[in-house]
Amino acid sequence: MALLNDLVNLNLSDTTEKIIAEYIWIGGSGMDIRSKARTLPGPVTDPSKLPKWNYDGSSTGQAPGEDSEVILYPQAIFKDPFRRGNNILVMCDCYTPAGEPIPTNKRYNAAKIFSHPDVAAEVPWYGIEQEYTLLQKDVKWPLGWPIGGYPGPQGPYYCSTGADKSFGRDIVDAHYKACLYAGINISGINGEVMPGQWEFQVGPAVGISAGDEVWVARYILERITEIAGVVLSFDPKPIQGDWNGAGAHTNYSTKSMREDGGFEIIKKAIEKLGLRHKEHIAAYGEGNERRLTGRHETADINTFKWVLNS
Repeated sequence: MALLNDLVNLNLSDTTEKIIAEYIWIGGSGMDIRSKARTLPGPVTDPSKLPKWNYDGSSTGQAPGEDSEVILYPQAIFKDPFRRGNNILVMCDCYTPAGEPIPTNKRYNAAKIFSHPDVAAEVPWYGIEQEYTLLQKDVKWPLGWPIGGYPGPQGPYYCSTGADKSFGRDIVDAHYKACLYAGINISGINGEVMPGQWEFQVGPAVGISAGDEVWVARYILERITEIAGVVLSFDPKPIQGDWNGAGAHTNYSTKSMREDGGFEIIKKAIEKLGLRHKEHIAAYGEGNERRLTGRHETADINTFKWVLNS
């Protein structure tokens, strides 16, 4: 095992200019993260200088078997915390061979919106609070919970310390440092209300970079839990009953909102959000009806609410 670790941790820069680029993309479910690696002749810092690549979309639920080729377009580069050195992680989006975005490529339209001069002038900031649950691998039951049983009720676990209350901190801290190494603007972590549940925050990040950073942070977390032999879940309500769910709370502001008189602009934006509540909820992912019940620090899924916090 020591020899295997030595080989995994080889410093390639001692013997070659070549680097390894791990191309990352979102799979057909909209939440599964796929990746594969290729060798490049030397260091690259500009995604436009990276070659496009391809994969079999019929194996990811993104193309039919008789026309399965999907093309990866590199969009953002991050340092690779696993291979280190000059090796990189590459966030990609997905296109047909004719250059059309495939249906699951949500980044394409988002990038068009964020690049519009009127939007860019507003410098939209995002802060994403990503909650997640760590599960025991063989039983898919939260980390730290007795197998087939339940821990004590919620209350002592949020932002807790201690072996009887905080489960998985080594994974969480490894992820925190790996994201900082990669160049992701991760701004914090904390233990959540349900035991075995945690949160990391990304931001403030501007425009499309917020999405790229959150997805690569999720990828890094998937890789770390893989190493630890723990299952990562983003399910909105992994455990039914009197337990909190997991979401991705989104903090947002524009330049106009952050300047004098910004509160009135914020209120107008909230009023617009309320008019399209059903459309927005439908786009937020599957399973939220199990989480947004009006209990456990949530509003009912069918009810739009806003509150002024002083």
